[in-house]
Amino acid sequence: MRLEKITPENYEAALEVSVRPDQEDLVEPVVKSLAEAYVFPDHAWPRLIYDGDRLVGFLMAFLAIPWGDNPDDLRSGLWRLNIAADAQGSGYGRFAAEAVCAEIRARGGTRAYVTWESRAGGPEKFYLKLGFRPTGEQSGGQIVGVLDL
Repeated sequence: MRLEKITPENYEAALEVSVRPDQEDLVEPVVKSLAEAYVFPDHAWPRLIYDGDRLVGFLMAFLAIPWGDNPDDLRSGLWRLNIAADAQGSGYGRFAAEAVCAEIRARGGTRAYVTWESRAGGPEKFYLKLGFRPTGEQSGGQIVGVLDL
């Protein structure tokens, strides 16, 4: 497995990555993430997830972004995770989360954050299994989780 930057050669394939229909309300489509990466170039870290030559997903990290109303509270973490519907359950999500944590560590970070919707079929169990723990905060109505690196 490996990560690749979004390029003129692969962005159209990136736009085709889609999650299962029952997950579409849990994560934004890749096209919105790429628009946000364009708007927040100093903080967004979008990457494609490949297994060999097969595109299996998309992730986007947020790096040192001001959190809430406190401009000194800079946080980094997993902003988006879109694993293709036919590639789920194969370890790609774990690989993606670990890759984001490695990038945060490489930049001197000591914590990784993520948010999730707490509902049946949501990713809460996945993030808890990876070691994220709820902070007690919410962001956009979602639970905020943190992982000490």
